[in-house]
Amino acid sequence: MANPLIALVGRPNVGKSTFFNKVAGRKISITEDRPGVTRDRLYTDAVWRDKNFTMVDTGGIELKSEDIMWKEIAKQAEVAIDTADVILFFTDGKEGLQTSDYDVADILRRSKKPVILVVNKIDDYSPEKVFEFYSLGLGEPFAVSAEHSQGIGDVLDEAIQYFPETTEEAVPSLKIAVVGKPNAGKSSLVNRLLGSERSIVTPLAGTTRDAIDTLFQRNGKAYTLIDTAGIRKKKSVDDNVEYYSNMRAFDAVRRSDVCLLVVDSEEGLTEQDVKIIGYVHEQGKPSVIVMNKWDLIEKDTHTVNRFEEKLKEDLKFMDYYKSIYISAKTGQRVDKLLSAAEEVYANASFRISTGALNDLISDAVRMQEPPSYQGRRMRVFFSQQVGVCPPLFVLHVNDEGLLHFSYQRYLENTIRRAYDFSGTPIKIVVREKKDDD
Repeated sequence: MANPLIALVGRPNVGKSTFFNKVAGRKISITEDRPGVTRDRLYTDAVWRDKNFTMVDTGGIELKSEDIMWKEIAKQAEVAIDTADVILFFTDGKEGLQTSDYDVADILRRSKKPVILVVNKIDDYSPEKVFEFYSLGLGEPFAVSAEHSQGIGDVLDEAIQYFPETTEEAVPSLKIAVVGKPNAGKSSLVNRLLGSERSIVTPLAGTTRDAIDTLFQRNGKAYTLIDTAGIRKKKSVDDNVEYYSNMRAFDAVRRSDVCLLVVDSEEGLTEQDVKIIGYVHEQGKPSVIVMNKWDLIEKDTHTVNRFEEKLKEDLKFMDYYKSIYISAKTGQRVDKLLSAAEEVYANASFRISTGALNDLISDAVRMQEPPSYQGRRMRVFFSQQVGVCPPLFVLHVNDEGLLHFSYQRYLENTIRRAYDFSGTPIKIVVREKKDDD
């Protein structure tokens, strides 16, 4: 059984995201003092009084707007309401009751779900500050100040009363971050993998602003897809929200197990794509280069080869890359992505036995000795693999200053020829063997 789901809903700018971040214990949702900043559904797992649950933050519901983005935001909020076990309906105690609050309240009553009325931004409580909110017909209002962490516990105490008696532990899942430039088709790909419109997809670039986690199962295996905002060039980021969106995307890479690096095939691999891929490489994450929009490319028998040659040229720093050509729009080869992610993660998790590694390195050294420097040559006494994700190899040597970069590459290529580490970086470090080692 999945964790009980608490949905935070309400009109824009009433403090849902601030409450969400307080409960999550970290700044997952972007908070900015203007409406429409949280566009998609954001999820976090949390615990209160030994009760595990999942909380979902939604974009504000602006029912009477004809703007395409507000309509999409409202649709996402409605999905959250449909799937929630408990709904926290947020209102603004400073602004007071608004006409749109009544509109949202009507939707929530029709959902037949348990609804807890939260009056936020009440820094100094007095009964008269919340009295008017009784007219919404949703029971007793809970006065809180999310900004100052006041009243949050009372709301959660009430929410957990509606949880099922028992919940099973969450299934460990493979965390897959979907990253790339704006408008490369990341959200379309996530929606295709999930089989539902989980992320807002419109013709506007940069629609997804937060890194959004969604847990799902396929063929008995659990996955968490992390849909991220498009990572823009630094000089293009002149807005606080854009800046924090980039930070969320980079954070998503760091906490992921595998990265799907989405590239627009029509546009080809750009300088910004290479920088994003380089960041994933530096973080030591296994990855798959996803050439999206393949349906839009005019092809002949040599098209894939030409694209591969371009990738090899531009990604010389990570010649271990694994690529796949797909169309999120048509679904072409999308079904291959999860198995590709599993494969590169398995490669990143692989361990070579100490005996086999020492035999391999010894043979490599005999075949090609390290270059000498000022009459001295590096000697390798012992080798061992000390870590995975990424695989980390330590060579115990006579002088760590004698390892030349080109020889390190030679040893890395030797290891890769002997074992399948495609799709994952590997790291080789040297440690100087002391007399007492």
